[in-house]
Amino acid sequence: MFTIYTTIQHIYIFNTMAKNRNGFYVKMKFFPTKNPKPEKAKPFFVKHFKWILWFSLSFYFFAKFLNSHETGTSIIKTIKTTTIINHSHRALSESKVDNGLLNGLKVYVYELPSRYNSDWLSNARCSNHLFASEVAVHRALVNSDFRTFDPTDADFFFVPVYVSCNFSTVNGFPAIGHARALLSSAVEFISTELPFWNRSNGSDHVFVASHDYGACFHAMEDRAMADGIPEFMKNSIILQTFGVKYPHPCQDVEHIVIPPYIPPESVKSTLSKSPINGQRDIFVFFRGKMEVHPKNVSGRFYSKRVRTEILRKYGNDRRFYLKRHRFAGYQSEIVRSVFCLCPLGWAPWSPRLVESVALGCVPVIIADGIQLPFESTIPWSEISLTVRENDVAKLGNMLDDVATTNLSAIQRNLWDHKLRQAVLFHDDVETGDATWEVLVSLSKKLGRSHRRSRVFSE
Repeated sequence: MFTIYTTIQHIYIFNTMAKNRNGFYVKMKFFPTKNPKPEKAKPFFVKHFKWILWFSLSFYFFAKFLNSHETGTSIIKTIKTTTIINHSHRALSESKVDNGLLNGLKVYVYELPSRYNSDWLSNARCSNHLFASEVAVHRALVNSDFRTFDPTDADFFFVPVYVSCNFSTVNGFPAIGHARALLSSAVEFISTELPFWNRSNGSDHVFVASHDYGACFHAMEDRAMADGIPEFMKNSIILQTFGVKYPHPCQDVEHIVIPPYIPPESVKSTLSKSPINGQRDIFVFFRGKMEVHPKNVSGRFYSKRVRTEILRKYGNDRRFYLKRHRFAGYQSEIVRSVFCLCPLGWAPWSPRLVESVALGCVPVIIADGIQLPFESTIPWSEISLTVRENDVAKLGNMLDDVATTNLSAIQRNLWDHKLRQAVLFHDDVETGDATWEVLVSLSKKLGRSHRRSRVFSE
């Protein structure tokens, strides 16, 4: 408040505006002078001086108040356009987000109760085994500049549920019988707590299903096909390792094919001891399960007997380095090899594909109809070989022909570090890495973004 005391001779202005008030008013008191003299006719300005003064001061302070309020609003708007805090204690600004290649993509990461994700990390294997892309993608997005903490500003919503960390006490393999119930519970939680799932019926929500047959959540194909994808996930986007180029009920959903998880630290350690362009004294390499007498499991044979045929045909061939037993240092064998066999197992995909690319060994893919990760980015035909399952008996001659013709060109393409980057996940999103490629793929699906459709409709 401004209080104005005035006499004929003097004007006194006292600022009594409360410090934190957003406004003002003017209070005036007039005191007659002592010994007044007979009044004379006064000019208009003098006669109405107090009212002119009151009006001028009121106008001045009102204009100043408006200007101050507008500046404050501008500051608030500026602050609102930036991401303030990352839960990893990294200050991130949304102005750093790449608005070119990824079209200003923004992802909201649900903060679910720990029973859905972090509780499973008590077992160290959870974040390091071949299905661990569900953990890796979550970690990378949490630390990412593409994350938004304002769900109304998000294009996509990531649902972080770890379903592959329930390891069997019998054989040590992930047991995923609980997956459907755990995911259903998570969807019920987010649809109750926030409105965004119900708004789109989950079409702008993203899950990871890094298992043999993706979102069908079963290791055996016949059971996976019979069970199909859970009804509540059928409108969503699934990041899954399973993919084929023919109709299949386990990919009857909007999906992105991603690579299986290989710890980038292990690749880095191996390459620090043996450079990617170093000597390769193993012509053809494979280490893994190869049954001499494959068992009939529900009318199916492991690897469709392809691995058994490889062992039978080339087990005594000196060009082939075939081993049936585990060896912790097997990456040191891959980096010494020219060709690495990547036959199907129960499912068509294999972690050997990633390890071969990352360590510079030409992948020989034996899985009819397989869809490979990030096919629009990685030039698979220029860095790998594809052999039909029925042509395994011709494998030796085929590889000899490649070795004498275009092997050097394939290796030159394969040894590009950008390809190694594209198949590996990191704790933070790195330009060109596997999580980056996921984001690139999502940026091509912005037609599902409720935020974008709302902007376009306006």
